[in-house]
Amino acid sequence: IGAKMVLGGTSLGASDGLPGIIVGITLADRLSSVVGHEVTVVSPAGLQGAIAGSSAPRQARYRIAGIFESGNKEYDANYAFISIDAAGRLFERPGMVNGVDIRIRDIDEAGEVSAGLGAALGDGYAVSTWYDLHRSLYSVMKIERWSAYILLSLIIAVASFNLLGSLTMSVLEKRRDIAVLRSCGLPRGSVIRIFLFEGLLTGAAGTAAGLILGLAVIYLQMEFQVFPLDPTVYIIPAIPVEIRIEDFISVTAASMGLSILAAFFPASRAAAVEPAAALRWE
Repeated sequence: IGAKMVLGGTSLGASDGLPGIIVGITLADRLSSVVGHEVTVVSPAGLQGAIAGSSAPRQARYRIAGIFESGNKEYDANYAFISIDAAGRLFERPGMVNGVDIRIRDIDEAGEVSAGLGAALGDGYAVSTWYDLHRSLYSVMKIERWSAYILLSLIIAVASFNLLGSLTMSVLEKRRDIAVLRSCGLPRGSVIRIFLFEGLLTGAAGTAAGLILGLAVIYLQMEFQVFPLDPTVYIIPAIPVEIRIEDFISVTAASMGLSILAAFFPASRAAAVEPAAALRWE
């Protein structure tokens, strides 16, 4: 919080008899408040009695000690911070803490750390990672990643049909040459390898061009943000991109695999050419 303060400080001690509170800049703007102003916070403690009309809702007054701007729209508009003691009085749980946030150095180790803490603390405590807190969102994002990979593979498959047609026409045009090579003793396996290599070479050239173009787009987005986002709607200024080697490997494998698969049928037809039948009218 201290590194994100734009007005005031982080001291939450009492000022003029009122405990301090730190609010987000968007929340402060919505409340038309600045440092030094008083705000009233309504507690959910005793809310049932307030709804039933048997008691008034519990309220507490605070003085704004500071205003922070995290850059996250959700935090700036909805978060406020008070001291542990003030929170205990507000929620009628003096001296109690209902949760502790822990930040680790490597986000990928969150699952391992969570499992270790859960085993050490026992069943009386619930340990949740950043993934558990937003499981539905990240699950949807994972499905989107797989959907994008499947759609990309389908696009590559459509392009592979062009390769299939091109190699098939090449086999029809080269029937005489294939027959001559076969009559000279070239085995069927060598004919298959010739056309498979041609399909592999074509697929490799297209894959390399695609990878270079993809890297160029990623670089431009990272450096110049050529695909911006509306900062009033989103919490980030541009579409985020990241280079992941495993993604490049998986896309390359799919592209090369479909290219070889598309070349296999024409190669099989080329190997099936009978020299006598192909050269009969030559």
